[in-house]
Amino acid sequence: MKRDAAAARPVHQLALRFRSLPTDAQADAEAQARMVGILSLPNAPGPRGVLIVTGGPQYRAGSHRQFVLLARALAARGVPVLRFDLRGMGDSEGAPRDYRAAAPDIAGALAQFFDAVPALREVVLWGLCDGATAAACHAPQDARVCGLVLLNPWVRSAAGLARATLRHYYLPRLLQGAFWRKLASGGLRPGASLASLRQVAGAARRPAPQPPDAPAPALLRALAQFQGQVLLILSGGDLGAREWQALLDGDPAWRAVAARAQWTQAQVAGANHTFASAAWRGEVERLCAHWIAAW
Repeated sequence: MKRDAAAARPVHQLALRFRSLPTDAQADAEAQARMVGILSLPNAPGPRGVLIVTGGPQYRAGSHRQFVLLARALAARGVPVLRFDLRGMGDSEGAPRDYRAAAPDIAGALAQFFDAVPALREVVLWGLCDGATAAACHAPQDARVCGLVLLNPWVRSAAGLARATLRHYYLPRLLQGAFWRKLASGGLRPGASLASLRQVAGAARRPAPQPPDAPAPALLRALAQFQGQVLLILSGGDLGAREWQALLDGDPAWRAVAARAQWTQAQVAGANHTFASAAWRGEVERLCAHWIAAW
């Protein structure tokens, strides 16, 4: 990311401890488990902050320290950022749980965020993979959430994965000279490869019904309800991002949601799922910083 005069503002890192805020329906034996977060706080924080929602087997640092670097970059521009460990991850107490049970933890983090930063008036939820899906599913429930940054949202289904694999793995391989050379030299087992291809093709043709809490239907419902700003960032080299694009290509309900005026979509060319290189992470930082400042 280009460092300019605005990026020179000092940033303070503060450790916070807080608890989840479950509703009665969400209460469980670990409702009062303590969580740990790190607040990146500018000297003069602006009224709009960012809460980073982790996903998968992640904790508050993120893959390749992406969340640390992003929080510091945004805070250097006056945007307070809180990143935290969901219950059961990192330094937070409790047992691990998946993204569908993240709502009480997000609510607890938001409460602590607003308490720790009196200047805060609204928050953008930022998430990668199933952290993005968890953030989006929470957003319509809280009027303080003004925006979403969604990186490679988790929309996995057996049929969606099969279609993406056919289109972006098997078909490109048939156009690669290395594939045919390996086949001619005996480096491939044609029988096993054909069996795998038939299995994937069958899954793509016969999609199984999805349960109501499957990621794609739940995400579509939430995004249809959410009226705030949305920044969608897709990796150019990620199969999960291709699953998202397949939803847009094949379903008018998804296209209608993504076509709304408050939506912005960007792609980081060549990036893998977790934006592993410094260049890819820097591009994400740039996209987020410019988008947050643009409205």
